[in-house]
Amino acid sequence: MNTNISLTTLGATFFSLVTATAAYASPAATNKVFISGPLILIFLGFCALVVIAQVIPVIMTLFGMIKGAKDSKEQVPTAVKADL
Repeated sequence: MNTNISLTTLGATFFSLVTATAAYASPAATNKVFISGPLILIFLGFCALVVIAQVIPVIMTLFGMIKGAKDSKEQVPTAVKADL
């Protein structure tokens, strides 16, 4: 059984190496000018709107964190008396 598996593996490897060819790019696609229609521009505008809608809360949270870090540094700790 071990010989059968190795021969199968060897055969599959040989077959894939023999039948493999290089993929060539089509030179005809380089001289075309693709003009975007209005639907593509609307879609890209919607994508930009989604990105901006997600960036606004990030900026607000970042400013809140900076403000909180600044305010915590300005506070001076006070001594507390223990009532025994």
